[in-house]
Amino acid sequence: MLQPLDPVWHHVAGHLGEKITRIPFILLLGALFFWLYPQARWLPNLENLLLCLVGVVLAFMLRFVIQYTFAMFAFWTERASAIQEFWFLFYLFFSGNVAPLEVFPPVVRELVLLTPFPYTLYFPVALLLDLPVAIARSFATIFIWMAIFFCLNRWLWRRGLKHYSAMGA
Repeated sequence: MLQPLDPVWHHVAGHLGEKITRIPFILLLGALFFWLYPQARWLPNLENLLLCLVGVVLAFMLRFVIQYTFAMFAFWTERASAIQEFWFLFYLFFSGNVAPLEVFPPVVRELVLLTPFPYTLYFPVALLLDLPVAIARSFATIFIWMAIFFCLNRWLWRRGLKHYSAMGA
C-alpha cells in the first residue's frame, strides 16, 4: 500500500529484468550453434518476420485469456489446475509442439485447425518459415477463440462472484 505504483508493475519489471539477463546466454548459445552448423544460417524476409511478430503477440493474448478463464474455475473447485493440465495434454499434440501439423492426416489437420491449439505455436512458426497457411482465416480464428474465451471468462467471473458471496464473503 505504500508503493505509489500498482503492484503488477513490480512483476513486470522482474520479468523484463529476467529476460534481459538471459539475452547474453541466448546469444552465446546461438553463436555456438551457428559456429558448429554454419550451413544452418537462415534469415526470414521482413514481411514474414512482421507477420510472425503479430502472430506471437496474438498467441500470447490467446493463451492468457485461456489460462485466465481456467483460473475462474477456482471459484468452484480446488482442482482448477488439473483442468489446465488436462488442456495442456491436447495443447502438446495439437499446437505443433510434439510434431508439425503437416504429419497429421488431412482430416485430422483440418479438425485441429478449428481449435485454438495450432494458433498458439504452429501458426506463428509457420508464418516465420513461410509455410503455406491461410493467414486471414488464421487471424480470424484467433480472434474468434479469444472472444469465446473472453465471454466465458466474464460469465464465469460473474457467476463466481455470486457463488463466492453466497458463501458469506
